[in-house]
Amino acid sequence: MVERQRKRADGAVALAAAATGLLLCATGCAGGGPASDDARTAEDPVEVLHGAAGHLVHAGTSKARTSMEMATGGTRVTIRGEGVYDFADQVGRLKVLLPQDPAGAEGHRPITELLAPGALYMKNRGAGVPTDKWVRVDTATLSDGNLVTGGATDPFAAAELLRGARTATYMGRTSVAGAAVRHYRGTADLTVAARDASAGNREALRAAAKGFATATVPFDVYLDDQGRIRKVRHRFSFVNGQQKDTVAVSSTTLLYDFGAPVDVRLPKTKDIYAGRIAE
Repeated sequence: MVERQRKRADGAVALAAAATGLLLCATGCAGGGPASDDARTAEDPVEVLHGAAGHLVHAGTSKARTSMEMATGGTRVTIRGEGVYDFADQVGRLKVLLPQDPAGAEGHRPITELLAPGALYMKNRGAGVPTDKWVRVDTATLSDGNLVTGGATDPFAAAELLRGARTATYMGRTSVAGAAVRHYRGTADLTVAARDASAGNREALRAAAKGFATATVPFDVYLDDQGRIRKVRHRFSFVNGQQKDTVAVSSTTLLYDFGAPVDVRLPKTKDIYAGRIAE
């Protein structure tokens, strides 16, 4: 069991919730806006991004929204998720919504996913799994390191992928759902990211570096003035093992409400399904 409750400390930073749940930082607005931006421009973008995951650990927790769009052979599907994440303990909980089938029938029941170092737990997995049981997957055994398989990229794995940034360009200031952010665009190397990742993500990212069609991952990322990721989009490419088609995947993670309470309880052994899972 992993339990963590965090509350935002009272301080000089005031946060105002936007309609989408994302937050707008109220600091850093007094005088010298252009000078501050000039200072950001002078920073090495690659070094800035290498430190982004560390800023999330310092922030502690957040809420998260995910979107994963897959396209192959003219077919495009989108899977969405929402939940919470604890970056210090590297655990999270997401409710993942699968798309409707092509006939427009009512969609599948949401899948509850628990994310933990080296493991993915899924409930309502279907395919003959009892409704009261969890399926546990060792992420290091997945050819994509669970960057794609779960229908949502683990938020901390998405951040640690930036440790492998090889090129990056500062694109300027913009906003994400009302939050002032700095936009960076570049490419990351999964092999380098795996080498520099935390122990919990290292083996999974190594698997992804071998399993994807290319270890180079283009990205766009938006950081707030505390260096925290507010939005990151990765573009993956892998080969469908059954049909040998190349699948293009765009995975987007939004982080907001930093300091939100997180209570993630991993399943007990007796609650994990040990039978065969249908494809």
